[in-house]
Amino acid sequence: MSTDVRALLARLAILPADEIGVLLRKLSPVERRALNDAWHLWAHAGQVAPPGDWRVWLIRAGRGFGKTRAGAEWLSACARTMPQARIALIGSSGDEARRVMVEGASGLLAVARDGEAIDWAPASGRLTFASGAQAWVYSAEASESLRGPEHHLAWCDELAKWRRGDAAWDNLLMGLRLGERPRVLVTTTPRPTALMRRVLALPDLVETRGATRDNPHLPQSFVAAMAAQYGGTRLGRQELDGELIDDVEGALWTRATVEGCRVAVAPALTRVVVGVDPPASASGDACGIVVAGLGADGDAYVLEDASVAGQSPEGWARTVAAAAARHGADRVVAEANQGGDMVRSVLQAADTALPVRLVHASRGKVARAEPVAAFYERGRVRHVGAWPALEEELCGLMVGGGYGGPGRSPDRADALVWAVTALLVGRRGTVGVRAV
Repeated sequence: MSTDVRALLARLAILPADEIGVLLRKLSPVERRALNDAWHLWAHAGQVAPPGDWRVWLIRAGRGFGKTRAGAEWLSACARTMPQARIALIGSSGDEARRVMVEGASGLLAVARDGEAIDWAPASGRLTFASGAQAWVYSAEASESLRGPEHHLAWCDELAKWRRGDAAWDNLLMGLRLGERPRVLVTTTPRPTALMRRVLALPDLVETRGATRDNPHLPQSFVAAMAAQYGGTRLGRQELDGELIDDVEGALWTRATVEGCRVAVAPALTRVVVGVDPPASASGDACGIVVAGLGADGDAYVLEDASVAGQSPEGWARTVAAAAARHGADRVVAEANQGGDMVRSVLQAADTALPVRLVHASRGKVARAEPVAAFYERGRVRHVGAWPALEEELCGLMVGGGYGGPGRSPDRADALVWAVTALLVGRRGTVGVRAV
């Protein structure tokens, strides 16, 4: 790289923070372009791709760390040496992928080198690099769009925000099979989601950790203000320091509690029930469906999370009937607040022999969950296997009310509460439940 750029970088390194912006604004367009192209000279260590034969590179860092710039530079470098490359660009939504990964201030268009002609077709979501390599924008919410395409490389941005992340991730990996060494880069500020833990557990993962303060190019006044306002808080630890905070402060369930109740198999069961938290509308909201059994030892065993989303009443009712048949359930316990007669009729239409007990919730979800959480603490409830989505919701229910878990509502957790209550509490009124 030219001596002029090296000299400029040397000046920037010793200037006071308030003078750096002044100098940058004085640069000519040619000088700015040269500085932009000298990425390898001014990138900080956390933005440089690690060596080795990794398959997944995870940059898990706080806001402002430079994750987007790192992703765009890595993919651009790959495209220059792989003219045949087919690349997936996946954001939490298609709009976010376009605005951040492609068109953003640190996106693929912005980091293109001087003289590199990049063709961006927003209507089709296709980007063609100067080398001929091509990239397509995908939304994690539309996971089926990743079912067919094959790719050499992928860049997944803000993985922790993906609402239907597991399906999108699985479809991506199944199509990441072109070339001798397919790779994926994940850039995200962490949240304690099931998918984040899945990715962190991958055997061929390399991880870069970092905090907002690690980016030397951020205004120090901004870094200081963020530290003063959020330093040491749960939000600051997650959003600025890039920490994965597993437990919601004040949660009824902790990760340790859930892990401590896990077993491989259930003992002989004397009863099996299916707890159902019906959708609030017929438009396809999530339906919580959890199967639990009462062991001969008097403890409750969670056997399956069969919850579904995006289905009609007839669809989720068939799912309930199928779950009951799989486990030989002797009863379905369903909340009646959202149209009790409709709930009973759709369930019995799916299986006329299905015994249905409707319960009316006279208290909120969290209040109903508190006695069940106490059963967990006393070792009276066990999980047969792992049910990550359900467990995420349990760990988001907070003492005194409130919900800090994934999604808009803890539908799975509420279904579990109905099932365990039916097994361990029955018809007693200690949890504010009235049978209908």
